Amino acid sequence: MSSRRCSRCGLVNFAEASECKRCGATLHAGDAPDAEATFDSSDKRPRRSFLKRLSWVAGMTLVILFVCYLSLLLTSDAVSWEQRRTIERSIDILEGRGFSREAFVLRRLVSFRSTDNWWNMQVGHRDAYAATNFPFEVVTLYPDFFNLAADDTERAAILLHEAYHLFGSGERAALEGVWRNKQSLGWTEERYGQTRVWKNTRELTENHAPELFRCGDDGKSDCLQ
Repeated sequence: MSSRRCSRCGLVNFAEASECKRCGATLHAGDAPDAEATFDSSDKRPRRSFLKRLSWVAGMTLVILFVCYLSLLLTSDAVSWEQRRTIERSIDILEGRGFSREAFVLRRLVSFRSTDNWWNMQVGHRDAYAATNFPFEVVTLYPDFFNLAADDTERAAILLHEAYHLFGSGERAALEGVWRNKQSLGWTEERYGQTRVWKNTRELTENHAPELFRCGDDGKSDCLQ
């Protein structure tokens, strides 16, 4: 559909209009259509408008996510230098055992905290060794991570669990992933079977993935031993 510009005042009127809507001048059939006001089914302006709105939504989403990320950091404490050294040793074990992707994320992308942020205070993780805030890549390590874990290998098992959460996996997938990879990690029952972390992890894994413990003559043994 085209339109016609008034020769007196310059207003663009509909093509079928006989008089100018602004000044009332008669619009003649010989008046040339206004090129700038021509509308066509191939007009790209609606698409540009949609892309602009989409960009605005994406930009606002990023701003909100960044503000949330900052709030998690501002409402919690960073790990100490000594704690950071312990974390690095555990990550080194993961990397040395072939978990290079998990080690990269833990070393390069994660902000480690030593106290709960506002989110964790609402959800509650006080009986855990660690907690992950996905997708913000914030990992809180509780005192038991440093004090009750038998050694850096056992801490590496805990970090491997959190790495699964960093990639978006749920609790079942994280527990099952660690249990399936415990031999590769060097976290074995022969060496760690009596530790608190081992017992806690086995109990939780049995609850979430019972099919991993239905082997042996009694049907209650670890299928991955």
